[in-house]
Amino acid sequence: MADGSSQRVESSPIGFAQVLDDITLQRARRGDADAFAAIYDRYGVACYNLALRILGEPSAAQDIVHDVFVRLIGGLRSFRGDAPFGAWLKRMVTNATIDALRGRQRFIDVEDEALATFAPSTDDAEDRVDAWALLMRLPPRARAIVVLHEVEGYTHKELAQWFGQSESYSKSILARALAQLHGRVGGTIGGTEDND
Repeated sequence: MADGSSQRVESSPIGFAQVLDDITLQRARRGDADAFAAIYDRYGVACYNLALRILGEPSAAQDIVHDVFVRLIGGLRSFRGDAPFGAWLKRMVTNATIDALRGRQRFIDVEDEALATFAPSTDDAEDRVDAWALLMRLPPRARAIVVLHEVEGYTHKELAQWFGQSESYSKSILARALAQLHGRVGGTIGGTEDND
């Protein structure tokens, strides 16, 4: 402002942190199509982005969003309000993406080998520091664990339950995946990797 005073700008929550008002929730529970459309408008992009980060495929992410919102129509009555609506919906999306990973079965018995051979497909330095490109080169389960733990904040206990493994398995996959990612970024940023 010209007079030197500052104006505080309130930022509204985005993504899953948005608040769903009780009126829209009650209307959606009664089957109101406009209320469902409002919920989709509010949370659809967040659902898609989470599914895309985990699955790495736009069409698969779209399928997840579609499936989750179809299930939401019948399952909205099970939302008790113990947690914010966005957190409940985020868990639904996470469960659906993990189910999709399980269905693909691309990661069974090859996860360790895939992490050991993780490498960029090109020598382009810009591509190697692009986080998305690096994540896409991780095996699907490793990528899911990195995104869910490091970005979404889920615990190793939660990951162990979702993947039907021990907490140490989740920690091991995460540590190896992060080491691989760090090695690629470290090798690019200074031109050489640190040997300290």
